[in-house]
Amino acid sequence: MALVTSTFRRSAKLAGLPAAYAGRTALGVGRKVGGRPAEIVASELQRRTAEQLFRVLGELKGGAMKLGQALSVFEAVLPEELAGPYRASLTALQNAAPPLPASVIHKTLADELGENWRNRLVEFSDKASGAASIGQVHRATWRSIHGDEYDVAVKVQYPGVAKALRSDLRQLSRLSKLFNVLHTGIDISAMATEMIDRLDEELDYEREGASQRRFAAAFDGTLGGSEDLYVPKVLAATPRVLVTEWLTGRPLSAIITDGTQEERDRVGAQLVRAVYSGPARTGLLHADPHPGNFLVLPDGRLGILDFGAVKELPDGLPAPLGTLAGWTVLGDGDELLSSLIDVGFLPADTAVTADEALEYFAPMCEMFENDEFTFSRSWLRHNAAHLIDPRSSSSAVGRQLALPADYFTVHRVVLGMMGVLSQLGAVVPMRLEEMRWAPEFREIVDPEWEDEELAS
Repeated sequence: MALVTSTFRRSAKLAGLPAAYAGRTALGVGRKVGGRPAEIVASELQRRTAEQLFRVLGELKGGAMKLGQALSVFEAVLPEELAGPYRASLTALQNAAPPLPASVIHKTLADELGENWRNRLVEFSDKASGAASIGQVHRATWRSIHGDEYDVAVKVQYPGVAKALRSDLRQLSRLSKLFNVLHTGIDISAMATEMIDRLDEELDYEREGASQRRFAAAFDGTLGGSEDLYVPKVLAATPRVLVTEWLTGRPLSAIITDGTQEERDRVGAQLVRAVYSGPARTGLLHADPHPGNFLVLPDGRLGILDFGAVKELPDGLPAPLGTLAGWTVLGDGDELLSSLIDVGFLPADTAVTADEALEYFAPMCEMFENDEFTFSRSWLRHNAAHLIDPRSSSSAVGRQLALPADYFTVHRVVLGMMGVLSQLGAVVPMRLEEMRWAPEFREIVDPEWEDEELAS
């Protein structure tokens, strides 16, 4: 099935979602009146809405599929009785979408690499090995100018995807109420707006190639545990084609589904290291931590894919985040409140008290209190409910909290990482990674602390 690029057809598909949901809602009300239990009707409504929603997102690809992938990491937030019916749909969305015809792919390769592209790609599989939100991947053999040959992944961008991306994301931002049926408390509109703002960057495969090279150079096994992480080498990059080393491994989604506890814990620690250490080592944050972007290699290393979505953080993780976490872990509400006001997260005339600020942030920083922390779906659901509960004594903090735009990507990535860790049920040394990569946290919690691994 070809990519749906017609604005009219795409709009019609997306516009049909709320109408179909309204119809199912009316049907559900009728069934409740007819005597069916409300919880059964609600569960059925969730299941049918999810099935149609993610089927349409997968068919459209572009911004629709991209937003669906971003949402997939928050699956662990949902109550288990509601998450079950559509967990399979979320997993499938991370790794699959209808492929483009070979003729379209060949034309793009000729446009980007030249008419003699087969001189470099001496073997090329017309069957896509995988699909992403803005392109699909083919396996091939690359011949260098010196005659060396390599197994490679060739990512080819969908024609016309830029226009489709913007159209989809604008429409999806207006359908936030529909998504709230599935993910209460997640600001879909803000997420879509952020993606629109970063579209030009993500659509440029040359830029992605440059980012990937920076990560590959940093995770080369020479610094504190980075030998556990691997980034495939880039062999060629043009605006719409990216050729990288082929990686073979076990998808992270498979570890979530049937991995042993030992595997879950190891992958969880590697994932945290990949996210937390990236800014310090490369000046970049990998901003798309959904399971489809990670593979467990045969030697146990975590392979990291897709560097289209990155955020420049030349000074490492934002300092205020480490400061806020530090005062929260120490239980110093007065310093926490003062810091929130200083960095502009709360207004200077706020009526929020120190105790309310501490109560609001304490659950989110619980993971840094001890040497190890066990993530779980129940823990994440409890925290999500705490943050949006209007009955909570600390709800005033949430109502007044203003996250600056520059922090939104970091906040979303950390939440996404926590979502994946909760799906894994991983036991992770979170305090160690926070001490290593957030110096402001370290200065508050234990300024004398030294990392033997990094020092060596």
